[in-house]
Amino acid sequence: MADEPHAGTPSAVDDEKARTLDEDEVSSLLPPMLLGTYTPKMDAKGRMALPAKFRTELGRGLVMTRGQERCVSLLPVDEFRRMAVRIQHTSMGNKGARDYLRVFLSGAVDQIPDRQGRILIPPMLRDYARLTSKVVVIGVGTRAEIWDQDAWQTYLDSKEQGYSDIADDVLPAVDF
Repeated sequence: MADEPHAGTPSAVDDEKARTLDEDEVSSLLPPMLLGTYTPKMDAKGRMALPAKFRTELGRGLVMTRGQERCVSLLPVDEFRRMAVRIQHTSMGNKGARDYLRVFLSGAVDQIPDRQGRILIPPMLRDYARLTSKVVVIGVGTRAEIWDQDAWQTYLDSKEQGYSDIADDVLPAVDF
């Protein structure tokens, strides 16, 4: 019979098993998902414990750099590389791309958290984001951001109404 699988040849059932990924395999293929708002303390040396929920994604290594609106962005190394490559592929004839790349990469610092899950935010980035001992760490999907607590509250207050107003523009195809 020509339609029957031969010995040693994978069957359709084996093919289906081969296409089924377990949850850990699927998670490893997807970009990180960093969510939530946390309020760790930063000590005088600039050390801060990462939120426990972020340690899985950031504990193997991360890159800190200048974020928009005067925050510090924390990115898993793979996500940082993906972003840097995309920016670098923009035409070097584009002055805006050159400017952005200079600011983005010149402020970048790679780091591996210590055994307690702490990172050291360098003085350059603490100064840029005007961080005090009271900080807020927010998850923003594929990255996290560190904000001065008062600056974050001011930013959040100023965006609250706009959040509702722009939902239809930002999420036109998403039904809730």
